[in-house]
Amino acid sequence: MLNLKTLSEPVYGRRAPALLLAALVLGVALISASPVARAQPGDSTIVDAREAFRKRDSERLAALRAEAVGARLPLAMWVDYWELTNRINEVQQPEVDAFTARWRGTYVEDRLRNDWLLELGKRRDWANFAVEYPRFRMNDDREVTCYALLTDQLAGKDVRDAARTAWFAQRDADDGCTLLAATLVDAGQFSAADAWRKARLSIDAGRPRAARQAAALVSVAAASAVNEIVDSPIRYLARRATAANRSGAELTTLALMRMASSDPEGAARQLDERWSQRLPADLGAWAWASVAKQSAMKLQPEASDYFQRAARRAAKADRPIDWSDDTLAWQARAALRADNGRARWQQVVQAINAMSDGEQRDPTWVYWKARALMAMAADSQDADSMRTLAREQLAGIAGQMNFYAALAAERLGLPIFMPPRPAPLTDAERDAAERNPGLARALQLIAIGLRNEGVREWNYSLRGMDDRELLAAAQLACDHEVWDRCINTSDRTRGEIDMAQRFPTPFRKEVTARADAVGLDPAYVYGLIRQESRFVMSAQSGVGASGLMQIMPATARWTAKKLGLHFSHHQIADRDMNLKLGTAYLKLVLDDFGGSQPLAAAAYNAGPRRSRQWRDGPPLEAAVWAENVPFAETRDYVKKVLSNATYYAVQLGEQAPSLLARLGRAIAPPDLTADASSSDLP
Repeated sequence: MLNLKTLSEPVYGRRAPALLLAALVLGVALISASPVARAQPGDSTIVDAREAFRKRDSERLAALRAEAVGARLPLAMWVDYWELTNRINEVQQPEVDAFTARWRGTYVEDRLRNDWLLELGKRRDWANFAVEYPRFRMNDDREVTCYALLTDQLAGKDVRDAARTAWFAQRDADDGCTLLAATLVDAGQFSAADAWRKARLSIDAGRPRAARQAAALVSVAAASAVNEIVDSPIRYLARRATAANRSGAELTTLALMRMASSDPEGAARQLDERWSQRLPADLGAWAWASVAKQSAMKLQPEASDYFQRAARRAAKADRPIDWSDDTLAWQARAALRADNGRARWQQVVQAINAMSDGEQRDPTWVYWKARALMAMAADSQDADSMRTLAREQLAGIAGQMNFYAALAAERLGLPIFMPPRPAPLTDAERDAAERNPGLARALQLIAIGLRNEGVREWNYSLRGMDDRELLAAAQLACDHEVWDRCINTSDRTRGEIDMAQRFPTPFRKEVTARADAVGLDPAYVYGLIRQESRFVMSAQSGVGASGLMQIMPATARWTAKKLGLHFSHHQIADRDMNLKLGTAYLKLVLDDFGGSQPLAAAAYNAGPRRSRQWRDGPPLEAAVWAENVPFAETRDYVKKVLSNATYYAVQLGEQAPSLLARLGRAIAPPDLTADASSSDLP
């Protein structure tokens, strides 16, 4: 989690009197419109109220609410929100109505409505829910969506398809989606097959509680069996597993899937020796696919063979594959690694074709399907049309701005896409952003250290903005050095793209000097910082990484000792010290991995030990290796750091390497004769 620095520059200093006059003329309370982001009287009241809310100190919170509202503080609405939501389980509709009337059109009004809709669902107060739901503007809460579908069901509407989609997409067990599913089961609109598929999807995603809830819709006995399976799948398989009936086969499949999550080889033996032919073909396919996925995530060479066995069982079932997109993604990744890195391109295409429509449109899978078609064309009688289709697919993403778009452009022999610079913002456009009360409140919240609330207020205020409005809002954040909002807001534009906003270069003199001092490419350093901290000097992660380059305390101490620097913990967020230690450590990591930017980026994010483990195996094209990084966060990180660096090279005016050049040569186990002088890297 990042904590933005306290801002000292006023957002609206010269316009405050005019805004006050306008607010009085319009009859709008200054509380909801004052665009101020510098220190304000009453800031301490807001901070104290947030702490009282965290501690659930109802008496203190009520007193601070009265103080904030009485003094008409610009952020009083937040104290009002914290006080009301702190006792939401005892609130009645009239008090909610009064709150929403006080703060109409603001983020906290809609945030409170979200909380209240969840509370109404838990109370089974469908009458008030039906009145409130159409007013919910964000409408981004899946549990609320499930409650809303339930009210439609109770009103006699056909919600089966939408309900099934929402339930299957439910990440964790919650009251709303579980109640919706139970209601549709009771109405005969959801079947036991739906419940079993939900249980399989939940086990596949590592969410045992959701699996238990799904099984409970079949029977109490099924839920009890899932409890046993979650606790000890091996014991269940030894003592209770059966394939004599559908329910028994479903439970056995869940046990095999659960076992595969920790021991894919053992689960494969169970399938080989006992279950593969006994289970119905569709369930045998699920079990083999789960084994294959877990094997692929461990980078085991057998993974692609396991997926082939799963596909053969699925073919015998004579029904479409209904595995999760995540499982299918690992099927494609395993196929890219297969046969000592030569790849099984047909299996890549099969996996991608089985994905949902939305997933197939992701640039990742557009790129790899195109690569597969190109590779398969050599042995096809229709080679020219396959190559033409592959080039069309690459061209379809080459105009985007991401890792695979840049690779697609380079594969076509084109320069990476660099959008034309948009027309300068007008004074009127800048003024509109400065006068936006939500953006002003967001900046003030961030300035007083309430970053989470500030980010939510900011993002809500962007709703409905067109490209020019987004550019103006982004520039407002840039001007106040709130770099994460600057970048993230500018990233939302589609037709007009400002590269200076998306890839800003704060502290340019200092960053380039430190990079040059240790022999690093400044664009690579900037690409890493953009991904690590968004240039927020006081950024601190949940595990303790700090500063621009997000250095862990132990790593900072180790690096300082290596450099012979005197270092104390309080210096970790100091800009210059953080840059000195971060660039020195990155250079040591890069050298340890033979100059490989993908390996070094993975090591910086997940640790050198893991990066070393992940390079074991056959030599792989670097893009294939990056796509097979087992940790989703690190996989995304490596791709973004390298693509960031490619765009930053243009921003810095460098004659820098292309993305393909940054990926470098094939990644393979290290030469055992190489110098391992930095093998103690933390």
